[in-house]
Amino acid sequence: MLSIQYFASIRETLDRNVEQLELPRNVTSVQMLIDHLLIANPHFEAVFKESSRSKGSKVLVAVNQTIVGRNHPLSENDEVAFFPPMTGG
Repeated sequence: MLSIQYFASIRETLDRNVEQLELPRNVTSVQMLIDHLLIANPHFEAVFKESSRSKGSKVLVAVNQTIVGRNHPLSENDEVAFFPPMTGG
């Protein structure tokens, strides 16, 4: 079971901060998970669709608390987190 966490503006857009998802057999990477979420729930489009099409992703992804790329493999029991880029000062 994947644990998916949403942070900051993404959490506000989706109106949820965490969910559990049985990893579908055909989902083996972060990008495939994003594609699955887009199909499963149209509300995800507001967060992910533009990011999936652009070269400079606006959504950062961490798997097991490490920032990863979209081609990063997923396994059952992974913790996936989606969050906007952070700025500091």
